[in-house]
Amino acid sequence: MAQDKQNEAKIASMDENKENVSDPGVGLEILQIIKDSQQQHGLRHGDYQRYRGYCSRRLRRLRKTLGFKMGNRHKYTGKKITEEMLSDSRYLLLVLMEAERSWSYAMQLKQEANTEPRKRFHLMSRLRKAAKHGQKLEKLCESPSIDAKTKLEAQAYTAYLTGMVEFELQEWKPAMEAFNKCKTIYEKLASAFTEELAVLYHQRVEEISPNIRYCAYNIGDQNAINDLMQMRLIGGGGNMMAEKLEALITQTRAKQAATMSEVEWRGRTLPVKIDKARIFLLGLADNEAAIAQASNEDTKEHLYETLLSECRDTIQAVREELKAEKQRERGPDADTGKVSNLQFLHSYLSYIKLCTVVKRNESMAHTLQAKLKDPHNDENKRGPKPQDLIRLYEIILQSLAELSTLQGLEEDHTFQKEMALKTLVYKAYRCFFIAQSYVLVKKWSEALVLYERVLKYAKEVQSKLFRNSELPDVQELIAEVNAEKYSLQAAAILDTEEVNESPAERPVKDNTPLCDRLETFRLDPALVGKQPNLVHFPPGFQPIPCKPLFFDLALNHVAFPPLDDKVEQKGKGGLTGYIKGIFGFGS
Repeated sequence: MAQDKQNEAKIASMDENKENVSDPGVGLEILQIIKDSQQQHGLRHGDYQRYRGYCSRRLRRLRKTLGFKMGNRHKYTGKKITEEMLSDSRYLLLVLMEAERSWSYAMQLKQEANTEPRKRFHLMSRLRKAAKHGQKLEKLCESPSIDAKTKLEAQAYTAYLTGMVEFELQEWKPAMEAFNKCKTIYEKLASAFTEELAVLYHQRVEEISPNIRYCAYNIGDQNAINDLMQMRLIGGGGNMMAEKLEALITQTRAKQAATMSEVEWRGRTLPVKIDKARIFLLGLADNEAAIAQASNEDTKEHLYETLLSECRDTIQAVREELKAEKQRERGPDADTGKVSNLQFLHSYLSYIKLCTVVKRNESMAHTLQAKLKDPHNDENKRGPKPQDLIRLYEIILQSLAELSTLQGLEEDHTFQKEMALKTLVYKAYRCFFIAQSYVLVKKWSEALVLYERVLKYAKEVQSKLFRNSELPDVQELIAEVNAEKYSLQAAAILDTEEVNESPAERPVKDNTPLCDRLETFRLDPALVGKQPNLVHFPPGFQPIPCKPLFFDLALNHVAFPPLDDKVEQKGKGGLTGYIKGIFGFGS
């Protein structure tokens, strides 16, 4: 009762402050600033080290801009921010960045403490320092020059950091009080402003709620475990709370699993002695119910991945135990041909995993199919294609093939018949989307043959269908294939008519200029455009007559007259003539 009265008094005081929210004064959008900074500098991917570096750099820039340096590189001189400086909101931002830097360093150490437990001491030191800076910010905001909204946000921010410190110390009651105070302030702020501004406050409240539920559970509220499981399934609370919630739920299931000793499947009772398998099988129904109640596809995908991860870990634990059992039973009578209970349990877990894969891919296929039929898809973005669905159905068929080969189920004719029928159903769906992919490239004959194959598979399923079989309804697929066949035939006829239509009605698709087709009338919009195709330009080469060449062929048949009488005869001079020739007497 005393706690309720105290909360009512806080709410009443905040109602009074809400009326003065519009009062003039120095203000600082504390939550808006830290959220924008976190999203833009690393926390979108959980990189606290990058965010800490950003806070340090921003602090350095603020101190340099304000001339508020702490000495020089040789000597530190501490300075305090006083109320006289608060005419500039950047001094408040200075304190806020100091708190954020310490908080981000604490969260970084929290990630590293998973492998190095000694870092928890440093983590607590940084977290306390962040809370100390938050208290300093709240004290500065008590100044009359600060507006009411900033005062309330500073109180909520300080309460959040204080709650984080108490939460890490496992002081559940003080942590719950601090988180409740933070939640109450943000709720009142959300109700005081427009919806656009209130979204940020509501998001903060959603982040704090898992911490409050976790504290309530540790204080002794057993009803809080159901809320925590729902928050864990929808991914609430962020990365920090996710690990704690997983540990808490595993611990709760471990307590319940102590009473679980066996499980029945396919008419056979199996003893379950492995703790990991007990915990997984105990939570299987809860996980499947949560998947069925999922509000959107992203949540459902997250739940499927969580379930598959847990199933793989459990199968690995059973496989290791199976290896140890085979080593213990080595001997002449080891191979009796009978499937052991542990091997059958392994088959059961493999069945759960493969069925979950089939359900997940089927859910994804339904989502893609709905987007494929949506006529309002954004043309600028890449939408789903039939090839994406073909890949999903191939994975489903691969999983069904593995299911039919599980050990211990070879002689189960009902199971094998069910797997064969499911294989036919998903083959029909795969064939249907292969046909649609052919339709997109206008391969009409191939698509028509594939549609006939779909009808063949679907009718075969209908003829072999038995009662109480969990199979997708193929009647809707048959109706859709018949409709697609009519559309396909119409498209094929139109495409043929387009090919065979008269040249006058078909738009010009070649580059023939107008001068070469004057005898044929065609609709060519390019002729009235900016670049009409009228003639060949530059013009092509044409043959022309060559210049004649004359050769003197008569010269070969002309006989020249003798010229012997014109030629001077040289006499025989002998040695005398030779000597005369040397000395020039004969010239």
